[in-house]
Amino acid sequence: MTEPPPSSTERPLDTPAIALVLLLCLTWGFNQVVVKLLLPEIPPLMQAFLRSLGGLAVILLVALVRRVSLLTPDGTLRAGLWAGTLFGIEFIFLYSGLLWTTASRASVFLYTAPFFVAFGSYRYLGERLSRLQWAGLALSFVGVAVAIGVPQPNVDAKVMLGDAFMIAAGSLWAATTLIVKASRLRHAPAEKGLAYQLVVSLPILGAASLIGGESIGKFPETSSILLMLYQAVWVVGATFLLWFGMIKTYSASKLSAFTFVTPLFGVAAGYFILNEPLTAAFGGAAVLVTAGLYLVNRPAPHTTDPLLKLPKT
Repeated sequence: MTEPPPSSTERPLDTPAIALVLLLCLTWGFNQVVVKLLLPEIPPLMQAFLRSLGGLAVILLVALVRRVSLLTPDGTLRAGLWAGTLFGIEFIFLYSGLLWTTASRASVFLYTAPFFVAFGSYRYLGERLSRLQWAGLALSFVGVAVAIGVPQPNVDAKVMLGDAFMIAAGSLWAATTLIVKASRLRHAPAEKGLAYQLVVSLPILGAASLIGGESIGKFPETSSILLMLYQAVWVVGATFLLWFGMIKTYSASKLSAFTFVTPLFGVAAGYFILNEPLTAAFGGAAVLVTAGLYLVNRPAPHTTDPLLKLPKT
């Protein structure tokens, strides 16, 4: 993790890229609900293990079809092991936290990740955000908090522990993003970078599931199998691969800021599918998030930082 990427290779975020990242946000927002729906039949850490296993099968197939070599020595092993370890621990926190907190609250606290990415990008990648862009980050987070009505009544210590687990997961997600940007993984095929994370996370998640005494009482219903396939094939095999490719190309802090949209999708899905509470301020929250994203991603004039001379995410 000692090879910072040259800023001159950062591409501006165009309309198709914005549309793609919004599709990813929609997928991830719904995924918190999917995990909650599966909990009665498949324990959380076992879900994470099965998801990584299925996702790995998809990635290997994609690499085979695209003739991408995953075993060619390219100096990415060390960074890949670190990224995979953090990836595995991240999902221990995320899936465990969903046992105790709601899908809506999970979304808002998981998506503290853009702040961690912004600080890390400043420290390790040389990316600079103006005061107005930092204000945009804060405005988006306030919007997400308003969307779920934080603070909420009847929040006990167990719910707060689940919230803390989500913040931990968000920080680890940010760390993985920064490792990819600051190491040779940035120049590796997206399939290889994601394969590292899935292969290394499998024993971590499997061991955590065994230590937690998890088991499946009966063979899952067809609907549960389909939801598990959704997680493995679409969420991991497709959207994680697309995200990995994007973070190698675009500004880490600005791209990550777009994920503030995800909790809005998550809150809406939690309301319509799980009957979780939806505050009357949801519409105003959407406006705050949108305004914050505009501030983060607007070009910064009169700056000497080459990263901010481009209209990027």
